[in-house]
This record gives sequence, C-alpha cells and structure tokens, in this order.
Amino acid sequence: MFSSSHSLAEIQRRIDKVKRFLSVTLSIANAHTVESFYTHDVWSRFMCVCPEEVLSAVSSFSEQQREPELKTAEQSRTTFGFCDDTKRLVDTCELLQAARAHSLPGLGVCMSRDELLQALRSNAPPAGTAELETDEFMNSKKSHEVQSMSEVVACLAQHCRVKQVIDVGSGKGYLSSFLSLQYGLRVYGIDSSSTNTHGAQERNRKLKKFSRAYQKRNKAARAQGEVTNSPQEELVEIKPGLDRDDDVLDIDGAGTVSKEEEKVSLSDINTAVESYSEPEELFLSALSVDAIQPTSPRIPPSQLSTEERERRKRENLERKAQNRSTSSSVMFSPLTSYVTAETELRELINELEDAVMVGLHTCGDLAPSTLRMFVAKAELAAVCSVGCCYHLLSEEFDPAGQESSHGVCGFPLSQYLHDQSWFCGRNARMSACLALERVSLGQGIQMESLFYRAVLHVILRDHYSCFKSEKRVGNVYSKAKSFVDYVRRALRKLELDESKLSDSDIQDYHDTYRPRMDEMHAFNLLKVTLAPCIEGLVLLDRLCYLKEQEDLPFSALVQLFDPLLSPRCYAVVGLKSYEDRISF
Repeated sequence: MFSSSHSLAEIQRRIDKVKRFLSVTLSIANAHTVESFYTHDVWSRFMCVCPEEVLSAVSSFSEQQREPELKTAEQSRTTFGFCDDTKRLVDTCELLQAARAHSLPGLGVCMSRDELLQALRSNAPPAGTAELETDEFMNSKKSHEVQSMSEVVACLAQHCRVKQVIDVGSGKGYLSSFLSLQYGLRVYGIDSSSTNTHGAQERNRKLKKFSRAYQKRNKAARAQGEVTNSPQEELVEIKPGLDRDDDVLDIDGAGTVSKEEEKVSLSDINTAVESYSEPEELFLSALSVDAIQPTSPRIPPSQLSTEERERRKRENLERKAQNRSTSSSVMFSPLTSYVTAETELRELINELEDAVMVGLHTCGDLAPSTLRMFVAKAELAAVCSVGCCYHLLSEEFDPAGQESSHGVCGFPLSQYLHDQSWFCGRNARMSACLALERVSLGQGIQMESLFYRAVLHVILRDHYSCFKSEKRVGNVYSKAKSFVDYVRRALRKLELDESKLSDSDIQDYHDTYRPRMDEMHAFNLLKVTLAPCIEGLVLLDRLCYLKEQEDLPFSALVQLFDPLLSPRCYAVVGLKSYEDRISF
C-alpha cells in the first residue's frame, strides 16, 4: 500500500492540526485589506512589528530551518508567532515556518502524479489514437493542465475498464476534446453555459470537416519537404479566428455560421489557406482520421458513369450504416445543464454507461457537488476533481446566515468538520485563491490598485459618511491616469457629488497615506502565506468526505500540476473498485 494513501484517522489528525493553526491566524486572512484597511487601522489591530520587518522576513525566508534565537519576554508567550495575550503578531519568522508546516506539502498528505500513474498502470499506458501537441493550440497553462490531467483520467478509465468520461464544468471543451481525440474516450461535457456548449459543438463539427484536407496536405509536405497538393478539392469552408480567451484556436471564431457562410468560392479557399498560421495547421494535422467526415470531389452527376454512380451510392449507404453503428463513439457531446449533487445523469445522457467523472477547475460548490455525485451514483467508477474559486463556496455555518440559506452547502463537506461546525469566512476563502508560488517570484499582487481603493474608502468615510459602498467601483483603476482621476471616476460611478473635493484635496489623501503603503504590502504577503493552509483545509475536508465512505477502497489528494503554471494544482481522486493486481 502506498504511504501516501492515508487512513481516515490520519486525515482527521491532519485536519485537527490545520484547524489549530488557523484558529490563531484566520483573523488575518479574514481581515479586509481594501475597504477597512486604513479606515479601521487594520495593521495596528493585528501587528506588533513594523511592515519593513515583515517584508524582509518574507523575502529572505528559505527552505532551511533558521537558527534558534533568543526571544523577548513577549515572544516567549507566543503561539505561531502571535502573542497569547494581545493576539498580535510579534514573531514573523515563527509564523512563516508554521504556515509552511501546515500547508499540504508540509503535512505530507499528497501523492505525486507519477506515483498515481505508476499504481494505475498495469502493463502499458493507455493507448492514444492521435499524437496531439496541445501547446500548438493552447496557451502554456492550459496545455500543461490538459496533458497532465488527461493522462491520469485515461489511466483511471483503463483501470476501471470504462470508455465513458463525464466532464463536469467542461467550459469550451478543451479537456473533453483532448480525452476523446488522444485516448478515444467517449466524453460528455456538461456546462451550465449554453454559449460554451454551443461553441464547443461548432468547433467539433468544423474540425471534423476540415482536418482531412490538412492531414493530406501536411503528409505530402512531410514526404516531399514542401506542400505539393492543395486541400482545395476537399475543403468546403475555412474561417480562421482566435477564441476570446486565447486558450485555444477557434476555427469558428464567431461561434455560429449561416448557410451562406458555408458556401465559399475557390478564391475564398485560396485566401483562407494562405492566411492560416502554423499553429492552426499543426492542430488540424494532429486530428485522428477516425474523427473525420470525408468529402468526395465535386463532379457533376451528369459526368459520372453508371458504374461510378452505383459505386458512390453503395459507399454512401455503407457510410451511413457505419455512422449509425458507431454513433456512440462520436468525439464528445457537449451538454448544457446546471449540475448539482441531485442531478440525474441518466436524464441528461441516454447512452450512459459506467464512467469516470472529472472536473478541471470546477468553481465554488460544483467541486463538492461532483464528489457527492460520485459517491451517490453507482455508474460512476472513479472521480478526478480539481476545484477552484474557493470564494464562491457556500458555507453552512456562516454566523451571519448569508451563505447557508439556499440548501446544501459546499463547505464543510465531511461529517468530521460538519460535526464541529467549522467556518472559514469569505475573505479567508478569497485569500485561499492567492498563489504563493507566483507571489514569491514577484507576480500576482497589484499593490497600487489596492492602495488606491483603500484610500478611496477613507475619502468616502470622511466626506460621504460611507463606510462601505453598496455599489461596485469596478475596474476603474485600469482606465485612470492618476489617483485624482481614479477617485473622480469612482465617485461618478458611485453617483456621488465629486464637486465636494478639489484635485488638491484628493491628492493630499494620496500623499498622506503613501508612506503607509508598505503596511498594505506586508499584510497582503502574510495573507498569501496563509493561502496554502486555508486551501489545504478545504481539500482535506473533501478527502475526508471520501474516506468516510465505506465502499471506496482508494482516495487521495494528488498534485497534478506545476503550481507556478497552475496554482490550483491539487486533485481529489477516488476509486470505487480496482483490480487485485494493483495494490494501493
């Protein structure tokens, strides 16, 4: 048995450890670093050190254990760096070390992706049906995620001897398309957005239609060193374009196509072929021939011989029969539906068989709903769920009762944390979305925009009797040329009288608080430091939920991605059954 496959009792002990740490430090994560940072003097409330000390400690903190230091009388009565009496931070290094020890890597509860793959594979990895180079048609982050996760999902499917995959929150079908094209799996992509599913459907239709021409063209180019045969005879339509989020090339571009748009002249085809970029050609050439709908040269029927007409008729009938018999092996089917734990999959998927359920960065409550569905549905043999957007999770034990009024909540999921009525808070969950690895390299925090917003709230308090705006300022910062311009744009958006303040009045606020900007920077870095611990508790809660189920022989947290490329890098993996030849 793998040492990384921990028992329920071991996971509960890790949860207790993280809970104890967060019971002391969670107040920092829940502090609002914009609206009330200066208006409520957040730094003085929580800190007994200067911001320069925090900034220095964070920047110099290394993997090595620091040398023991003599503590002051106040520091000797601390817990995780906080004074037991005042509850304020007095030892930054102690806090940083404790945060590292209470993150998932520090707790030692995760399997690596390679460990999981080694355990799942019997004699050979799952066979691919095509050689797809995802970095040719996805950005580096999406390519890394899709390739890493798809191999795990394919191994889960092979291990469970299933051919179907249900991709929950499939978006525009990046993972679904790759699973079906690369591994020949029958994938159902379910997304609540009809725009996403329609776009995915259109992309697949066009990819089937155009890929043979590009395969033929590139095959000739590889054989002769140049393009010798044009795809014009077989190409019916080409409309190149980039998808809006730049994650993948969208052959459609506009999303929908009229009948007139499907009729293109030879000159249109020549122009389109010449305008295609190299990444698009590589993408189309990588598609499996089995996923292509071939077209015949367009010769007027009057020019065909009787034998040729009969031959084509027979081929068409055979092709239609083959399409009917293999309809269940279509690349993938995008479906539009809002999914909850109570969703009946058989009402959505008529051809449902035993399947693997997956979710790549499913937002908020959708990730715990995926796990609840996996436990409840007998047809789901395995699950691989990577969640994100923890700030969108609903919490059952919200003291204000703002999040728990709509029914089943996303946190806590396990009975263990449920019995303890554990509550994190929205600001803490928002902090859990921060990317420590990226921030450590100087990425991820736009301090000036946060500073502008915090000082704006001081102005709202002083001149408009507003301690919290009921309206959203929105992305005013990106349009503002200066702090004065920012404030005036914000006041107009909030429908407040900007004539109360002159430009010099506004600039005076900026100049007054600018020396305290380091407070905000240092405080946010501490919140980032706590982010892995809060995320760890959420994920341990989900793993604990699976461990609590009696009929799940294997469940684990698995690091699938490089956190620098994809900060939400952990998957919750579960199996309901496994072959005797594989020992977890």
